[in-house]
Amino acid sequence: MNATAPSARPVIVVVGDAEQALQRLGDWERIAALADIAFHHQPLQGDALLDALKNADAVVLVRDRTPFDAALLAALPRLRYLIFTGTRNTRLDLAALAARGIPVSHTEWGPSKDSTCELTWALILAATRQLAQQTALLQQGKWRPDAALPLAGVLHGQTLGLIGLGEIGGRMARVGQALGMHVVAWSPRMTTARAAEHGAAAVSLEELLGSAKVVSLHLVPTGATHHLLGAGQLALMRPDSLLVNTSRSALVDTDALAQALAQGRPGFAALDVFDVEPLPLDAPLRRLPNVLLTPHLGFVTEPVFQRFATGVVECLEAWLAEKPLVRVLGSPAGMA
Repeated sequence: MNATAPSARPVIVVVGDAEQALQRLGDWERIAALADIAFHHQPLQGDALLDALKNADAVVLVRDRTPFDAALLAALPRLRYLIFTGTRNTRLDLAALAARGIPVSHTEWGPSKDSTCELTWALILAATRQLAQQTALLQQGKWRPDAALPLAGVLHGQTLGLIGLGEIGGRMARVGQALGMHVVAWSPRMTTARAAEHGAAAVSLEELLGSAKVVSLHLVPTGATHHLLGAGQLALMRPDSLLVNTSRSALVDTDALAQALAQGRPGFAALDVFDVEPLPLDAPLRRLPNVLLTPHLGFVTEPVFQRFATGVVECLEAWLAEKPLVRVLGSPAGMA
């Protein structure tokens, strides 16, 4: 099911499927009978991306891994339909697509909020209990470190600082309370009443950074929150604190974070999102001892990708059959 040359049949190109999950989980038989399909699993950019998409009548984007701007669109004269997985994509030039009259559909999310919350707590617990370091000791044939080092911490009785208290932040608050943590929260529009609904105390960003043992980010990046945490904000954090980011890398100045970690404030960072993905081999974060890094796994679970695959197939089948399109952005169904 690969196609790159012009064809009398519609050409569908799927990009960004690093997990090779859409092809595995979707029922593509009826689509393959009517169209040529190409799946691309490696990250594409520049000429390689253009070469992959140049003959596409329909493009499927996995999340917002692939930027899709007006310049790229102008180089794709055959494009007639675009689909992305999930319900939000911040890297699409929707105005340019609308100007060309190209409809944009999306899939449902599945349990992505739950999976991101669970991964965030996996990172917090792993960092707090030094699981990566302890596993490395065993792999080296040791049982305890050769030198006297600080031991693992305990979360009970500590302060959890949540930057953002939406669907994921609210879930985070409930787990923190179940572990016996005191929860404080801040966001650009936080109110005392809204925080109290989640059993949290509303505080200033400065107070949160200065008091919390664990600081976890759960905001949608905007112009106002871009590099929300820079050198000045990071310097406010406790030297024994943990910064966790499973949201978006744009919320943190990565260069400032690398310098702050090297200086020991915060003491540790657990990160699932990065400015460039995959994370470059020469990235300073790879060389720091006080980090726990995962390759953007927050939404990467079997139930979520099953929903993605089912939704993509549903959208394409309707398009190929010239039936009403499914979950089109701008329509009441697509905005639900």
